[in-house]
Amino acid sequence: MIGAGAAEQGSEAWELAAEVGRLLALAGVTVVCGGGGGVMEAAARGAAGAGGVVLGIVPGHEVGEANPFCSHVVATGIGHARNVAVVSSGEVVIAVGGEWGTLSEIGHARALGRTVVALRSWTLSGRGQMEGAPGVEVVDTADAAVAAALAALPPQ
Repeated sequence: MIGAGAAEQGSEAWELAAEVGRLLALAGVTVVCGGGGGVMEAAARGAAGAGGVVLGIVPGHEVGEANPFCSHVVATGIGHARNVAVVSSGEVVIAVGGEWGTLSEIGHARALGRTVVALRSWTLSGRGQMEGAPGVEVVDTADAAVAAALAALPPQ
């Protein structure tokens, strides 16, 4: 889960992220996020509330930086470079809303071959082989985001 760190509780992005986290946990999926506030905290809260496991990968040196809903925390000490660790640690990436960091994570995820499900997030265009933003699936609801993410998981 990636998205706007500045999303406020009660905002559309917050509510969508909380529902996505809840639905992922109910599906038995571990949620990986940046461990901070906003969308990350909402997703973690939703997942934890449904009995799920949440891995928070924080930018600083202290595990205490993570929101209280993370089950496990990795303190990277590498600042924004931890965005690569976040998207590398999951098999599919769901972006909810977003800021500049979210855009970088989408780019890293696609460069790594991860499917990105964009829920009210960045819209992308490109030229040549990048036309139509291959590997980025745009959805409008939390249910659709989770369904798309589960469908994109590699066979177990």
